[in-house]
Amino acid sequence: MKKIQMVDLGGQYQGIKDQVNSSISNILESSAFINGPEVQAFQKELEDYLEVKHVIPCANGTDALQICMMGLGLKPGDEVITADFTFAATVEVIALLQLTPVLVDVEPDTFNISIDAIEKAITPKTKAIVPVHLFGQCADMDAIMDLAKKHNLFVIEDNAQGIGAKHRFKDGTKKMSGTIGHVASTSFFPSKNLGCYGDGGAIFTNDDDLAHTIRGIVNHGMYKRYHHDVVGVNSRLDSIQAAVLRAKLPKLNSYNAKRRNAARKYSEAFKNQEHIVVPKTVNGCDGICDTCDCHVFHQYTLKITNGKRDALVQHLNNNGVPCGVYYPIPLHSQKAYVDERYIEANFAVTNQLVEEVISLPMHTELDDEQIGYITAMIIEFVNKQ
Repeated sequence: MKKIQMVDLGGQYQGIKDQVNSSISNILESSAFINGPEVQAFQKELEDYLEVKHVIPCANGTDALQICMMGLGLKPGDEVITADFTFAATVEVIALLQLTPVLVDVEPDTFNISIDAIEKAITPKTKAIVPVHLFGQCADMDAIMDLAKKHNLFVIEDNAQGIGAKHRFKDGTKKMSGTIGHVASTSFFPSKNLGCYGDGGAIFTNDDDLAHTIRGIVNHGMYKRYHHDVVGVNSRLDSIQAAVLRAKLPKLNSYNAKRRNAARKYSEAFKNQEHIVVPKTVNGCDGICDTCDCHVFHQYTLKITNGKRDALVQHLNNNGVPCGVYYPIPLHSQKAYVDERYIEANFAVTNQLVEEVISLPMHTELDDEQIGYITAMIIEFVNKQ
């Protein structure tokens, strides 16, 4: 059996090696390292893939989130609602801009932001909602957009983990994640479903005026060289990373299909296991099916409900199976973001999830032998407890 890896970027590289190497060689020859033809071509190709009017590449996913908020003109003291159960970058940029983060609880099955919790948290100071499409599945965008319209709020989709997923609306129509709110950010960190070989990110919007503003922000506030019209930052996707992304983008749907296939095999193996709760997929999918496109499984995350999650992590590590706990500490309990406004009872789901969740190896190169070994190790351990 091949060595099991949490993410097998080396194996994936073998399938695109010739194109990547050729493109990088061309960039080195041309020396068009910043905003060169590869970046411009990738931007257009991603716009076509997402069916969105504007893609603005930038240096990383955290910058992308910050630039979204800058582009919308949010001001110090404005409240921004987001999920307590996610990576810190989401709340980090809110604090950096001196906005007021308002963390709320999540749903126990999808792990995405709770609509009821959002509604209870809205005040006259609320200006935006940041739903995180956690682990590769869209938050309830029907309800979120309805709330935003009702209260005149911006919606900034954090799509760092969800690129390629689709949201099915109540009327049966579908849209790609990241193209539903007023603006969205994504990350091209190497481990993402669409990842480069360094840092990278992008912003998506269908708003022409907002796109224009953001294009200035990412480039020091310049639309014309040495003319600084808005306060900006230095956040540009380099040509080498764009070349890698161009090689991967045509394969993204097949990459995501491979992830769904691995997820289905995991879930089938864990069926009827008393203390193992498999991921739930939405949009009418009771299980993980071949045609489901609502979840792209950036992570495959179980809940271990017998209190033995940490022991299972140790057991897997001892037996050559990498795993991850995303996330071990709620954001409201992180030293940087502690706030006396928060009441522990309002984070009951998050506080339980941090004790139960475990993410298994998930990538395009997983094979049946590896999945069989991983699932057998887990089932054997859980049943002995």
